[in-house]
Amino acid sequence: MTIETAELDDAELIRRSEGDPEQFAALYDRYARQIHRYAARRIGTQAADDIVAETFLAAFRRRGTYDRSVPMARPWLYGIATTLVARHRRQEERMLRAFARTGIDPLPEPEADAVVERVAALDKERELAGALAALSRGDRDVLLLVAWEDFSYEEVAQALGIPLGTVRSRLHRARKKARATLGEEELG
Repeated sequence: MTIETAELDDAELIRRSEGDPEQFAALYDRYARQIHRYAARRIGTQAADDIVAETFLAAFRRRGTYDRSVPMARPWLYGIATTLVARHRRQEERMLRAFARTGIDPLPEPEADAVVERVAALDKERELAGALAALSRGDRDVLLLVAWEDFSYEEVAQALGIPLGTVRSRLHRARKKARATLGEEELG
């Protein structure tokens, strides 16, 4: 990414990519790792590779319809990724239920210390995986975008194409159900 490209907002990169498709690569550079991490936590590392590729292919194909009054494409890209993850929903739910039963995390940690810490927290994570698997897809999507990706309510609404009030009610419902499973600890 050039210095000039790095200084451009996402909307301008998308606009420029219509005449010069190479410009779209800067969006990939900005967001691919984040989207991969999000997808990997939802459906596993191997499927996440496909989700990232499909997300950016879909975004590239739809770039002409992007609302250029929105300078940051992050919610738009996550919306596409979340839709694609929904296609893998059955696999996601099976993976979460298996994690709840076995305690084997689908996203391995690269650092030994992190692995040790995760093993110590395994029981809670298994409970959380079971709680996530029990949530409706809509509630789970909202909760994970807020908890894992640190999205604001407005970004979640934009990413999922739902009203802000729906984001709030889904998040409240998801947190309430997760708390019931995990006890009264704070979630996201």
